[in-house]
Amino acid sequence: MAKIALVTGGSRGLGKDMAIELSKKGIDVILTYLTNKEEAEKVVALIEQNGQKAAALSLDAGNVKTFDAFMEQVSQMLHKKWNTDKIDFLINNAGVGATLPIEQVTEEDFDRLMSIHYKGVYFLTQKFLSRMNDNGGVLFISSGTTRFCVPGYSVYSSLKSAIETLAKYVAKEYGQRGIRANVVAPGAIETDFNNAAIRNNPQMKGFLASQTALGRVGKADDIGSIVAFLCTDEAYWINGQRIEASGGMFL
Repeated sequence: MAKIALVTGGSRGLGKDMAIELSKKGIDVILTYLTNKEEAEKVVALIEQNGQKAAALSLDAGNVKTFDAFMEQVSQMLHKKWNTDKIDFLINNAGVGATLPIEQVTEEDFDRLMSIHYKGVYFLTQKFLSRMNDNGGVLFISSGTTRFCVPGYSVYSSLKSAIETLAKYVAKEYGQRGIRANVVAPGAIETDFNNAAIRNNPQMKGFLASQTALGRVGKADDIGSIVAFLCTDEAYWINGQRIEASGGMFL
């Protein structure tokens, strides 16, 4: 029986590529989307073309109050499509970008980013750990900016640092069940994230490429294959680790 992964924010960008790459490894996928059901269903179709089962469910990853209803939807989908009540992997990918200098950060900005990038991730992970098969895993998507600083990312990167600490605690507390937890920290990636800041700014893109050892910024498919690998048996002994996938930025 194929293993099942749930990818938050799987309808576009990095999450889309993660979902597709997981299917190439023989893993079935439930992906979540915020509003764009049509794009999510396209990803489902691509996964099914790869011979795996897939489904898409709506989730506001920053609204913890909706999680109980979401978990019930997941449970119904698992019983209907897989005849099970558990998943094997959770990939916490959903997020938003925000370039905010410290002096411009409002409490509203802070609370919004906190809900999406830490509070929501924490409690969604908590809920799924009790519904996860032994020898599964949790993946957290962080950022290269927890190692190097980019002006305007003080809130975003601080929350990602918290996620990196959380991953180690999940690895420690659930290791007896064979559940591992790791972090993938992308560098500069050319997607529509943060209003396509890199793609729409040739000067920024050129600078970031010049500061990357491999001479370019990243693409979505530079990350998805790493996430998929970490969900395979070949990666079983990798646990509690932060893996930066940045092409060698700011070395």
